[in-house]
Amino acid sequence: MSVADHKLERGLSLSQATAINMIDMVGIGPFVTIPMIVGMMQGPASIIAWLLGALLAYMDGMVWSEMGAKWPEAGGSYVFLQKLFGDRKHGRLMPFLFIWQTTIQAPLVIASGAIGFAEYFSFLIPLTEMQRKMVSGTLVILLVTLLYRNIKSIGKISVVLWIITGGTILWLIISGIPYFDAAKAFDIHIGGFNSTSLLFGAVGYSLLKAVYSYLGYYNACHLGAEIKNPEKNIPRSILISITGIAILYLAMQTMAVGVLPWQTVANSKYFASVYFEHIYNHTVAQIATMLILVIGLASLFSAILGYSRIPYAAAQNGDFFKVFAKVHPKHKFPHVSLLLIGGMGFVFSLLFRLGDVITAILTMRILVQFVSQTVGVMIWHYKKPNDVRPYKMPLFPVPAVLSIVIWLFIYSTIKWEFILSSLGVIGLGVVVYFGFMRKPPFTPVSPKTS
Repeated sequence: MSVADHKLERGLSLSQATAINMIDMVGIGPFVTIPMIVGMMQGPASIIAWLLGALLAYMDGMVWSEMGAKWPEAGGSYVFLQKLFGDRKHGRLMPFLFIWQTTIQAPLVIASGAIGFAEYFSFLIPLTEMQRKMVSGTLVILLVTLLYRNIKSIGKISVVLWIITGGTILWLIISGIPYFDAAKAFDIHIGGFNSTSLLFGAVGYSLLKAVYSYLGYYNACHLGAEIKNPEKNIPRSILISITGIAILYLAMQTMAVGVLPWQTVANSKYFASVYFEHIYNHTVAQIATMLILVIGLASLFSAILGYSRIPYAAAQNGDFFKVFAKVHPKHKFPHVSLLLIGGMGFVFSLLFRLGDVITAILTMRILVQFVSQTVGVMIWHYKKPNDVRPYKMPLFPVPAVLSIVIWLFIYSTIKWEFILSSLGVIGLGVVVYFGFMRKPPFTPVSPKTS
């Protein structure tokens, strides 16, 4: 097979990369997590979680921007961990552990979006548990079919999906203005928590759910080999995405508790549908729900797109089965990798519950992905201060340190069973690595980028 058979095409512009990030960030996430956060924080104090989530996204986004601009290749964190730790003894361990946990958490991300989609669909048509699973599974199959095409076509589709996503959220915000009660929206109290530990636990739980809704600001890094002028466009797409989505989330959260009683928001599985029904009528609420479902579809579209490049990148480098390095001969995308991620997402969407999936996703990723690559970036700065960095975070190392502190705070508040499970996955990965994977099992097949 020739080098051309493994090449990806740099066909995504800044606007398309930004759209891919933003539709991945929104999705069904805020529409299912706002009730959880409002309930845990007992009302408008939930805004604290969204502000902290935005702060973490900015700090961590600067870390991703440095890595994405320096190493614009397919695979995102897999490539970054290689570059940051590869020159050390057992330097392949960290990228291997990332691939190891990605084979589980990436399908979980897809499953969470599909399950949330099915829950909102129940507002339109009441569904049994089995019927919801059928809806979520069918959605994953549909999205894999939509992604089975050239990256330029996907870029155009992403822009259209983002217009629908942003327009729907703006409609939600603007619709509530005549009914908005500022006194109710900003009636922030934290005195209802009996102890500091309970308050910290509530903030940690709420922040975890908010961060889940912010995730995706780095999706352009997974597609680094397919973005035009990546040294500038990857950092720009990340920071623009975070700014735009943070504004929308803060406005949406504020409007929700300023129009509806916070208890109503907290106790609703589909608060946005209830919100539109309260302002307009049931018919308009159904239309709004259909648009929210399109948003959920758009986010999953973007997430599957990004994750499908990770097994491809590992196979390209000789760290995964060569079959996943194959690129579609006509449309130039990693079709085998896409089918793997989509297939596992389909299975997981039939097996798990939404709340547990969200917690499991972040618990698995915090140590291996977010914290380790931030530590790696700090080491890179201190060991190679004169290395060329197309983007350099301002006020280094403050953003990196704040990122690590917030990630570890979230991790410390997660239920012990999830922490033990995540450590078990990491431990098993270490055993597999030292037992079978210390030497590259395969031969790199070709250059990664065009």
